[in-house]
Amino acid sequence: MSFTLLAFLAAALYALNAPLSKLLLQDVSPAMMAAFLYLGAGIGMLAIGLIHSCVRRQPFRLHFTRKDAPYVAGMTALDVAAPILLMLGLTMTSSASASLLNNFEIVATTLIAMLLFREKISKRLWLAIGLITLSGVLLSLDEGGSLHFSSGSLLVLLACVCWGLENNCTRMLSHGDPLEVVVVKGIGSGLGSLLIGLCAGEPLPAAATMPLILLLGFVAYGLSIYCYVYAQRGLGAAKTSAYYAVAPFIGVFLSLLIFREIPSPLFTAAFLLMAAGTWLVGRVK
Repeated sequence: MSFTLLAFLAAALYALNAPLSKLLLQDVSPAMMAAFLYLGAGIGMLAIGLIHSCVRRQPFRLHFTRKDAPYVAGMTALDVAAPILLMLGLTMTSSASASLLNNFEIVATTLIAMLLFREKISKRLWLAIGLITLSGVLLSLDEGGSLHFSSGSLLVLLACVCWGLENNCTRMLSHGDPLEVVVVKGIGSGLGSLLIGLCAGEPLPAAATMPLILLLGFVAYGLSIYCYVYAQRGLGAAKTSAYYAVAPFIGVFLSLLIFREIPSPLFTAAFLLMAAGTWLVGRVK
């Protein structure tokens, strides 16, 4: 499979997250949903790692060093907070809006990289950030376009900020095996979310629902990240990000199809602004 197809596959797999999670959230609490999504990713990728180890006849083990510890801890903690915020947001806003708002992660990741790692931002990227931010503001308005902001949309934006921080932590671990990163991310964050859910008194998902959440987590988080990292090796970070940025738009299409949602004029305007901003991100060298 070509690296370009891997990048598009990563986007398509992640796009399943918002619409299918919203369906499952009808019967599952947000923290438990987040927990089993990440556990599905971690356990699934651990199984793949063990299979690879058997084929190569080498033991599967983690290769993180003591210097990596702060970034592993930060990545795990942020991956506990972000999906819980996203699941809470999905209970309060439409799946289509949540899917589109996921592109705000680009803004958060870029600004954090600039502030913490002194990365330079071109004029074109600043324009893209402005368009994506404006789109996020429009999507955050309550229906009817009033100046009262939607709580659900703000929670999704907070999730994107957490993922922006997490992306920069993961960036510091990019020297290692991507499979190891996904395993630690999935199992560590999943157990953290599970503990929060249990402390909050949230019930475990029903026996019939739990395998569906684990499978969705394995596909939308585990396999998606795995494909994304391997695509980066052949395409580079910029091109892979450009291809992956189509994920929210696939999510919007699926959401409108599944939930029979009719886009409002405000949503359409936000969609066009987001598309323009995403296109500019893809043009940045």
